[in-house]
Amino acid sequence: MYRGRLERDLKIWVDKGLVDVAAAQAVLREYDGRQTSFSAGRVLTIIAAVLLGSAILLFVSANWEAIPRIVRLAALVAMIWGFYLGAAYLLAQKRSILASGLLILGTLSFGGAMALVGQMYNMSGDELTMMIVWFAAACIAAALFRSSAQVALAGFLAWAFCGVYLWDNFDQWHGVMPWVPPLMAAVLIALVRYVDAPSARHFAYLMLVGWLTWLFGLHESLNAAILFAALGMAAFLVVSISASPFMPLARTAGAAPAFYAFLVAAIGFFLVHAEISNGSFDNNVWVEDKLPLIIVAAATLASSVIAIALGGRDNGAVRYLAYFVFACEILYLASETIGSIIGTAGFFLVAGLLVAFAAWLVIRLERRFSDDGGQGTRA
Repeated sequence: MYRGRLERDLKIWVDKGLVDVAAAQAVLREYDGRQTSFSAGRVLTIIAAVLLGSAILLFVSANWEAIPRIVRLAALVAMIWGFYLGAAYLLAQKRSILASGLLILGTLSFGGAMALVGQMYNMSGDELTMMIVWFAAACIAAALFRSSAQVALAGFLAWAFCGVYLWDNFDQWHGVMPWVPPLMAAVLIALVRYVDAPSARHFAYLMLVGWLTWLFGLHESLNAAILFAALGMAAFLVVSISASPFMPLARTAGAAPAFYAFLVAAIGFFLVHAEISNGSFDNNVWVEDKLPLIIVAAATLASSVIAIALGGRDNGAVRYLAYFVFACEILYLASETIGSIIGTAGFFLVAGLLVAFAAWLVIRLERRFSDDGGQGTRA
C-alpha cells in the first residue's frame, strides 16, 4: 500500500520537475531493498517454512513410539540447532529470506520438541508455561538474528498464549498469568524498535486493547467504562500533545500509539453508552432518561474534535477513526433524542441534515490539512 502511494507521489513530483527520474528510481530501489518492505517471496518463504515445520512435527509425532528414546532426543536437538545454524550461515551469505524461513522452522521445532519431550519423560507442567517459554525462545532468536519475521512469530505466540488462557479462564482472574499479556506486549514493542520491524508492533497494540477490554468484562460497570474511556483519552493526549515528554518517543513509532490510544477511548465511550442504556432511569421523565446519554454524547463528540485537532493533519488513521466516531455519535444522538420526538420521518430528515453538515465539516478540515501541508510543518 505505502509503496504504491510512494510510487504515485514520485511520478507526480517527476512530472512537476521537483525530482528527476534517476532520483525517483533510486528512492524506489532503496525502499525495495529494506527488509521491512513487502516481498511476495518473503511471505511465501515463511508460509512454506510453517507448512514444512508442521509436516516434520506431524511425521515425528506419528512415528514417535517406534524411535528409541535417545535417538528421539538427539534428533530433536540436532534439528533445532541445524535450523538455527543454517539460518546464521544464510544471513552471513546475505540471503535473509531463506534465513527467515529457517528461523521460523527452528522456533516451531523448539515448541514441538518441548511438547514431545514432556510427553516422553512425563514431565509435569501446563500449556501456559510452555507458551511462555516458547515465546521467550522466539524473542531471543529475534534479538540474536535481528529478524522481523521472528518478531511477528513471537507476536503470534503471544496471541496464542492469550487464547490458551481465555479458553479455560475467560471470566476469571487466575493467578499471575493475566499480567503476562501486557508484559509480552512490552517485550514485543522493545523488539520492534531493536529489530526495526514496524509492522509487528500491531500485535502488541491489539493485544493490549483486547486485554483492557477483557478487564472491563471482568469488572463490568458504569465506573469501569468511564475509567476505560478516560484512560484512553489520557493516553492519547500524552502521545499527541507537543508539550508531552513522551511526544518525541511516540513520533518514532509512527501513527500507531495515537491511533490505538484513541481506539481505546472510543471503545470506552461505546461501553459508557451501553452501560447507561442498560441502567435504571425513569422512562416516564424524558429529561432524566436522556440527559446522561446527551452528556456522554457531547463528551464523545468533543473527544473526536480533540483527536482531529491534535492528530488529524499528520495522522490519517486517527483522523478517519475520529470521523467515524463523530458520524456514529451524531446518528446515535439524533435517534435517541430528536427521533423520539418527531417520529421516524423527521429523524431521517434531521439525521440527513446532520450528516450533510458533518460531510461539509470534514471537507473543510481536509482542505485545511492540505493547505497546512503545503505550507510546511507547523512548529
